[in-house]
Amino acid sequence: MKRIFFLLFPLGFCFIFFAASCNKENFITSSDASLFVSSDSIKFDTVFTSIGSITKSFKIINQINQKLLLSEIKLMGGPQSAYRININGSFVTKLNNIEIDANDSIYVFVAITINPTQQNLPFIISDSIKINYNSNDKFVQLQAYGQNAHFLNNENIIGNVSWQNDLPYVILGSLNINESAVLTVESGTKIFVHANAPILVDGTLITQGLKNNEVIFTGDRLDSDYSNLPASWPGIIFRTSSKNSVLNFTVIKNAYQAIVAIDPTVNTIPKLSIHQCIINNAYDAGIFSNHSDIVVENSLISNCGTGIKIVNGGNYQFVNCTAAGYSNDFLSHNNPTLNVSNYTFQNGNTISSDLSARFTNCIFWGEGGTNTDEIYIDKLGNTFFDVTFDHSLYKVDVDPSVVNFISSIKNQDPIFDSIDVQNKYYDFRVNNNPFAPGLDQGLNTSYLYDLDNQTRLIGTSIDIGCYEKQ
Repeated sequence: MKRIFFLLFPLGFCFIFFAASCNKENFITSSDASLFVSSDSIKFDTVFTSIGSITKSFKIINQINQKLLLSEIKLMGGPQSAYRININGSFVTKLNNIEIDANDSIYVFVAITINPTQQNLPFIISDSIKINYNSNDKFVQLQAYGQNAHFLNNENIIGNVSWQNDLPYVILGSLNINESAVLTVESGTKIFVHANAPILVDGTLITQGLKNNEVIFTGDRLDSDYSNLPASWPGIIFRTSSKNSVLNFTVIKNAYQAIVAIDPTVNTIPKLSIHQCIINNAYDAGIFSNHSDIVVENSLISNCGTGIKIVNGGNYQFVNCTAAGYSNDFLSHNNPTLNVSNYTFQNGNTISSDLSARFTNCIFWGEGGTNTDEIYIDKLGNTFFDVTFDHSLYKVDVDPSVVNFISSIKNQDPIFDSIDVQNKYYDFRVNNNPFAPGLDQGLNTSYLYDLDNQTRLIGTSIDIGCYEKQ
């Protein structure tokens, strides 16, 4: 005979189990229900008209052990808003009856495009997203700092053209300065360049920056995640036919190769002259030259993959420049700040050319990476070779045998004012330490003003580096 067994549970236990199961399946309707939103505001930095921003997001989290029904998520500006939202994959301005399971969440993505206006000054674009549930309203505030700009898409400069500083310039595609053209950029002009947009100089580029009113070249993404990102744009390339280009008080930052110069000058004037400029945070090189002709004075080349790289010879004068590299969140300092050679490799062959390079009153220094030699000088072949360090300060394990050193300082810390890698703050002046080794150790030159446009004619002699202690 078969025996039948019954499992008996207390009635109360069954009721509790059933109720708990039901509660998880039913929506909580109490107005006291707590809803957590991961951010009460979304802020975008400068966003250029018609380009758009990066996409940001926030989470709406149901921390209750029961399902929650959101009556509405709504972009308050509606279809006319500059903002765009995506709610869990739906591109809408409003969505109703959104279910969030117990202890679950949904994402809301936000981006913005600002329509062009006639305003010359920056302006604030605001909106908000409303979240309604159980007769409660929560708001996420949206804010962007935007401005109008001149937009140039695959632009070809012909003739003599002047850019004024009325609005920023945003370069899309590329910018080409024709072989017979001269582009003059007024002081205070800001030029923002897209990721795929090299500036190609076949003619002449002249910047007329002034101290505290510099010309600025940088990438066009100024959101906090991108504002200090190297390789944000390709850089400025002075090609074979370019001539007579001059950069004055110009800041070039966040490029892949900030400045590239190719081939010798086509006349007796240097292909490129750089006066009192800052080149910063370039991924590959601050200045890269292949057999060209460049003069640089009272300028700073800082925190680049390689500060200055010269290949295949050429003619160079660097006077009172500081080239310094420190490892940071974006770049490891694994290459020398100065790399000079008289050769290059092309189609499996080694090509060498005459090289004349003189570094007067310059600093070459770096810390925080695997690199211990801040200068690397190499020679191949029998071409003319003259590399001279005159009254300069440098860091190296062993002096290169092919360099002529004159009254230079080896392996003495220049004692820069402030190097704060964590907070990305660098001050390469030496004003705070009267014992900095480069003070009053320079050779008098015809360049009488430093990077701050302060006179060099103080003290017993001029200082080494791009800044003069005042």
